[in-house]
Amino acid sequence: MTRWNIQTGLCAIMLALTLAAGLCDIARAEKGDWGFGTDVGFISGTTNDTVFALNFQADYYVAKEFSIGPMFQWVPAGDLKQYAFAGAARYHYQVNDKFNIVPFAGIGFIHADLDKGVGAARIDRNDTSHYIPLGVTFEYQVNPKLAFSNTVMLNLHDINMSPSLQRDTTSVAVLFGMRFNP
Repeated sequence: MTRWNIQTGLCAIMLALTLAAGLCDIARAEKGDWGFGTDVGFISGTTNDTVFALNFQADYYVAKEFSIGPMFQWVPAGDLKQYAFAGAARYHYQVNDKFNIVPFAGIGFIHADLDKGVGAARIDRNDTSHYIPLGVTFEYQVNPKLAFSNTVMLNLHDINMSPSLQRDTTSVAVLFGMRFNP
């Protein structure tokens, strides 16, 4: 599958989800409701410099302003393949009818697999570590069910691709996406 096919498929999925969310007419989240989100963006400070990333999340609303749920971060392209999974807690602060600020924190694990180069200079290393994502999401509500988002996230981990590479303990992600509210 080519990069063009993957990008076209992701755009089609995001467009379909946007249209489906716009057809629903349900108010703000209540206790027991589920929401989900998806993001695309970049992570800098990895063992392979800056990489493209996808982020997926689900939110179970324990209260109107507080949710918990899984978060999955995936680096699918290039020499670095990275998978991170965490349980995250989010506080949803509604500034007004259109803007929300959502700080979050989580804990989980991350696996990184770096495979680049050929011959004697080839690097083929992998490692698994703890994963602590800390960040904030800024949401713009398009309608009660759909919000466009911008997320800034600090990832704390301890990826060690020794013996030939330096230790990777932090990375910063900037992601853009959508939130589908209950």
